[in-house]
Amino acid sequence: MTLDTSRPLASEHRLRRLEDPVGDFPFYNDAPTTISARQWLFVLGAVAAGFLVLVLPIPWPGGVLGALIPAVLFPVLPMVALAHVAPKHWTVIFGKVGVRELRLMLGFALLNIVVSMSIGAIVSVLTEVTPNGAAQLLGSMDAAGRMAFFAKTVPQLFGEELLTLLPFLALMQALSVHFGAGRKGAIISAWLISSLLFGLIHLPTYDWNLIQCIVVIGSARLVLTLPWILTKNIWVSTGAHIVNDWLLFGVGLLFAGLMGKA
Repeated sequence: MTLDTSRPLASEHRLRRLEDPVGDFPFYNDAPTTISARQWLFVLGAVAAGFLVLVLPIPWPGGVLGALIPAVLFPVLPMVALAHVAPKHWTVIFGKVGVRELRLMLGFALLNIVVSMSIGAIVSVLTEVTPNGAAQLLGSMDAAGRMAFFAKTVPQLFGEELLTLLPFLALMQALSVHFGAGRKGAIISAWLISSLLFGLIHLPTYDWNLIQCIVVIGSARLVLTLPWILTKNIWVSTGAHIVNDWLLFGVGLLFAGLMGKA
């Protein structure tokens, strides 16, 4: 059954407390516009291209500008592709940012830190884990380098949200239209698959540690996708992701500084 986003969804179609009582995901049910399978492949190709621009050893200019170029292109390429296939409706993935949204960003960031650190502690007991190289690199930078690093993370983490949530929407459509899944089943399946993919793309970052990437990073992604499922507003999940990473990096720097003075 096709659901119309212009009308309130019946409660039986929603994931209860995981979703706000109003609003729906765009595109999967032809609202506010239709995106064909071929168009979704084009968008997902742009997502992949943006990721490759970020990770491949391309000889960018040196300094802050060289670091910002791939970080900015990472989200820009998929956004341009989405705007091309949905020229009047590409902004539907964005919503307002008010006090509630800011609280959700902070709340989900803190929740994710608790969940990921708890799962990470369990995994580290059972198997070897690889530290985040970016955190180690940050500790060796001067003040200007650290400011540039934190600035670069803003577009880069927005790109990571697009890398997760655009495939989420494509999967919802594929599961609903081609596999006959109901709305709840499509949401849960898209949530799990997109989180798994997010974990797998971190394999090079964590020395190809499959268990760490699937269990720890994948679990963190499950939590960070929750604000998107709740609000359908990519600003909220992006904000939670930024707060999460900034808190972790900031606490790491503070701890390293204290240890250095000891």
